[in-house]
Amino acid sequence: MSELTRRGLLIILSSPSGAGKSTLAARLRDWDSDIEFSISATTRTPREGERDGKEYYFHDRKTFENLVSEGQMLEHAEVFGNLYGSPEKPVRDAILAGKDVLFDVDWQGGQQIKNSALGQHCVSFFILPPSIRELEKRLKTRALDTPEIIEARMLKSKDEISHWPEYDYVLINDALDATEQKLRTIISAERMRLSQQPNIVDTVRRLNVEFEDRK
Repeated sequence: MSELTRRGLLIILSSPSGAGKSTLAARLRDWDSDIEFSISATTRTPREGERDGKEYYFHDRKTFENLVSEGQMLEHAEVFGNLYGSPEKPVRDAILAGKDVLFDVDWQGGQQIKNSALGQHCVSFFILPPSIRELEKRLKTRALDTPEIIEARMLKSKDEISHWPEYDYVLINDALDATEQKLRTIISAERMRLSQQPNIVDTVRRLNVEFEDRK
């Protein structure tokens, strides 16, 4: 954007594995360059080719825990012995510059972000599959997991889906193109929320001055 006409949104996408969340997130970023993906922080060791600040922000556990205690993480969780979280400062800098920040998180991470100091800028989406049979089919078709892991994901999906009422919007992803279009439409409207327009007060003041000048 050439000038700041709005504050950015924190766009939260959640879904059970296989519902299409990651594909939709990638499509949103391709649609609009003002949408950035949130870079997470982690305590795990960098893999070959990974760079600090690119794929992740890498910290030792003590540094990470200090960031959490100082309120510098929008959300965090421990996964398989490593800590993961979303640093607050780069997100705040982005939305103040009129950039949207996209979060691909579970329901717990989404709740933490919505309850954070930046929560007023959030818009949250939960993506549902059209059926449980279709969800299982998608997990099997993508051939990324063993049968045991697929079964574990299916069991976890029931709990994840139970949190759908906690989101602003719930979309059934029965057709990828249609779901993407719905996301675009909602995000375009949410960008115009009064809380996202930093210059609206100055505009109203100017209009009132013009009224006074007519006298």
